[in-house]
Amino acid sequence: MAITAAQVKELRDATNVSMMECKKALVETDGDLKAATKILRERGVAVAAKRASKEANQGLVASATSEDGNTISLVEVNSETDFVARNEDFQAFVVEVAQKALTTDEPLSETMNDVLMDKIAAMGENLKIRRNVRYQLDGTGKVASYIHLGGKVGVLLEVGCENESTTTTPAFEELVRDLTLHIAAVAPAYLTSDEIPADVVSEERKIYENQVKGKPENIIEKIVDGKLNKFFSETCLVNQGFVKEPKQSITDLVNQKSKELGDTITIKRFTRYQLGA
Repeated sequence: MAITAAQVKELRDATNVSMMECKKALVETDGDLKAATKILRERGVAVAAKRASKEANQGLVASATSEDGNTISLVEVNSETDFVARNEDFQAFVVEVAQKALTTDEPLSETMNDVLMDKIAAMGENLKIRRNVRYQLDGTGKVASYIHLGGKVGVLLEVGCENESTTTTPAFEELVRDLTLHIAAVAPAYLTSDEIPADVVSEERKIYENQVKGKPENIIEKIVDGKLNKFFSETCLVNQGFVKEPKQSITDLVNQKSKELGDTITIKRFTRYQLGA
């Protein structure tokens, strides 16, 4: 089939690979974008696997906290333009949405639809409550949020411990704050490798195996395992190097603080929203 310039550009935007390489891959796969992306990765030329159809939404990511500090919400509200995102009325609406998110786990795009329609009519621009989530503290520990880049990135985090007295120590509070900053900056996709779907791990392994075809059988598995471990270190929070001290893993950081405080500290969960992603 004939490969169009639009198809080549789409693959180029998704992989950061040269136009020529993209066209060759598309020709080989009869225009199948997913298959062409896989080929480029196997050849080791795909610099980054960005989504080809990345949403280009404006708006804000925001958070709200209950009075007792035990419930925290995170929301993303989209607008058509950055001009509206900087509007005080829009920002006040986002605060309202974040407050509402403290009270429910239901999609606010449904439960606040009437309010949203009124706001769209008033502002003369299409708006969307894209997503919302809330964390309620489970047991002993702390829930925390962090909003980065003026509402472009937001993080929710729950960290557990065994002793209530630990939660008020400066060291514990610093750890929680550092973890939210790290998540915002480094963007882990999973907490641990156990959370990665089996099909994702299997697909990665196949790609790595294809990359080392022709090498001696006795070293292929070792190389593939090494590449897979690197994949885990890039995508899993507990395996990542701490953003303030890259040679120290997040696991080592948490273990260090646990020893320092004489307690057992665990990262229970996190959510990261990036505007339009």
